[in-house]
Amino acid sequence: MASNIKTYIVVVFLIVISSKAFIWEVDAEGDCGRNSIFQEAVSFRPCLGSAQNARIKVPAACCAKVASLLRTAPRCLCAVLLSPIAKQVGVKPQIGVTIPKRCNIKNRYAGRKCGGYTVPL
Repeated sequence: MASNIKTYIVVVFLIVISSKAFIWEVDAEGDCGRNSIFQEAVSFRPCLGSAQNARIKVPAACCAKVASLLRTAPRCLCAVLLSPIAKQVGVKPQIGVTIPKRCNIKNRYAGRKCGGYTVPL
């Protein structure tokens, strides 16, 4: 009996957490054009290490992805850095916003806010 109650509580908890993540992603939909924030976050795999640690050199594949994204959907980078999936894999938004500067991207929207973090000049 106690096992059934625990199972029920866990299932309800997972549903609530899943629905909150889904609702947040739907609210932010459009920041990444036709792709969902989840799809864009998954495509940022080359950036994972450099979004967790500022001392890690940003790979060329990451720089190309970020540069392309800033040209087509500049708000998407912020949406990805603040997404639930990024948080789950250990992305630190305060480090992630430094990637465009570390890649020497000219049009990086320096000085703009991303959550509580400012894109470096």
